[in-house]
Amino acid sequence: MYLVAFGINHHTAPVAIREQAAFAPEKLPEALQGIRDSGAAKEATIVSTCNRTELYCHLEDEKSLSALEWFCNYHRFRQTDIQPYLYQHPGKDAVKHAFRVAAGLDSLILGEPQILGQMKDAFAQAHKYGATGKLLNRLFQQTFSVAKQVRTDTAIGASAVSVAFAAVTLAKQIFSHLSEQTVLLIGAGETIELCARHLKEQKVKHMIVANRTLERAKILADMFGAEAITLTEMPSRLSEADIIISSTASQLPILGKGAVEKALKQRKHKPVFMVDIAVPRDIEPEVAELGDVYLYTVDDLKDVIDENLQSRQEAAKEAEKIIETQVQGFMTWIRSQDAVPTIRELRESSDAIREAELKRAMARLAKGEDPEKIIQELARALTNKFTHAPSAALQQADHDGNADLLAAARRLFNLSDD
Repeated sequence: MYLVAFGINHHTAPVAIREQAAFAPEKLPEALQGIRDSGAAKEATIVSTCNRTELYCHLEDEKSLSALEWFCNYHRFRQTDIQPYLYQHPGKDAVKHAFRVAAGLDSLILGEPQILGQMKDAFAQAHKYGATGKLLNRLFQQTFSVAKQVRTDTAIGASAVSVAFAAVTLAKQIFSHLSEQTVLLIGAGETIELCARHLKEQKVKHMIVANRTLERAKILADMFGAEAITLTEMPSRLSEADIIISSTASQLPILGKGAVEKALKQRKHKPVFMVDIAVPRDIEPEVAELGDVYLYTVDDLKDVIDENLQSRQEAAKEAEKIIETQVQGFMTWIRSQDAVPTIRELRESSDAIREAELKRAMARLAKGEDPEKIIQELARALTNKFTHAPSAALQQADHDGNADLLAAARRLFNLSDD
């Protein structure tokens, strides 16, 4: 069994190259079938995200480069052009790479959990279309188990290390039941989308997305079952919000002290948690002077993130130890599979000898010969035939002075060293 993982990621290639190497979801079944039908790989799984494209392949032997050739042909790359961005991990290194990726140790944000779900989806697709077998099935099941162990036994995912995650984490500290709060998201960019995703994971039922263009607000709102409004509507809806998170590209504040003060009166001074992620700021600094307002800026979140990142880095060291142990275990399993063909052939040979001798004995019984004599001769014949080849090999080893084979035979047949 020979395993290899190769591809490109955010560490090795710019986005322009990653875009060219990506596999469109609708093309994935065709690609999985293609790599196997071409003979490039016996088994294959393709992981394709915005940050990485990786292929995990079971090849015929370690000298085979056909999977990489297939990859270059599929994307119409010249191998010399993609080579500077490419990494290849053979055997044990491929196993370690899979474990590290799933555990979030190779991610843009250390310890982020999204990649594990993406790897599960990639494997499910490959399995569905018959592209996996004994090796990759075992590899990915073990990969998911290791990722779970890392998250259970370390604090790799316990702390917020992205602005969006930090904002939602702080909100959870202020409101005991986040799911019951109304959230106003101002803006519709990537950061707000990440905030919405984290909030949805916290079971928040009511989200309002306010954006300069209603069309863009609706696109984001539809993704998370939220309500879309324009920025001009926002002042009239401000009093509904328990949590306000803002991240726009505006060069001037879009939420002033007066509007917030009016909303607080309408809320009868129920507390409001506000996070201003934008640079320049979306919320006037004077809003922090108001009672019942908890206002955090991106700098406040940065302090939280820096502290938590240090915590994740410490957890990553523990995770690496877990992974190293698990890699050794997986490689032991792979080595055990190398013995399977030999064991199968030994059993088939033994079965053939048994059947031949049994057939001979049954024929003699049918003729009425003495059963006791037949059983004794059957046992003697089986012993002689089972030990003939090993005995001949051991005699030759003794003649050649091959002490290693003699010692191995003692271990194999559980013989006393005496």
